[in-house]
Amino acid sequence: MAAGLFSSQAAQAQHQRQVRHYNSQGRAYYRGPLHVTLGGGTALYNGDLGNSPGDNFLSPALSVGVRYRLTPHLHLGSEFSYLKMGARDKAKERGLAFTSTNGLGTVLLRFDLLPDESVFAASMTEAPIFQLYVQGGAGLLLYDPKSYVGTERATGDTSFLAPERNDYPALAGVAPVGAGFTVRVIDKLRVGLEGNYYFTTTDHLDDINLRLGGASASNDGFGTVMLKLDYSLE
Repeated sequence: MAAGLFSSQAAQAQHQRQVRHYNSQGRAYYRGPLHVTLGGGTALYNGDLGNSPGDNFLSPALSVGVRYRLTPHLHLGSEFSYLKMGARDKAKERGLAFTSTNGLGTVLLRFDLLPDESVFAASMTEAPIFQLYVQGGAGLLLYDPKSYVGTERATGDTSFLAPERNDYPALAGVAPVGAGFTVRVIDKLRVGLEGNYYFTTTDHLDDINLRLGGASASNDGFGTVMLKLDYSLE
């Protein structure tokens, strides 16, 4: 009982230092605290060479970010990611492939699909154990691809083709959309799985466009699948 009373008083003291906001029903809620996210997984290419997971050279993708609640369901977040990509050509007769190193910065709006009563001022309810969400946003991608003739992952001995552009590493805009879920492990820590697809403003993500006649009907894109940790700084 003493432990419960202490934790209740600590939570109330924490809330007293926060500004109250109100939803459309007039219920008071708190936006804080700030959350820090860490992610690790892989990236999947989708472009002129194809979109088969079996033709991708799966490589690491890492992310770090922050997230802050705006409303009981809506969050604003920002992430910085490092990811490598590579794939072989779906057309075996062409025998092309590429590898690339990429830096990614995004701003995301996330919408929780399940209610969280713990954010309301008059509630003593804990955050839900399971949460589903969808998200979308915008960002910039710094990409540095290298293309070559081959069907295997590039090595230190790979002979790369002359780049199609002379400005690599180059910048492109991205528009990510995705979804995920999280599970509460302890009071401040959640673990989840998240998938995103990134529409881009470039057809040179693989450094292969002019080599195919420059006749691509759409820009390249890519997806990421990550296991993520979400830690509350409360």
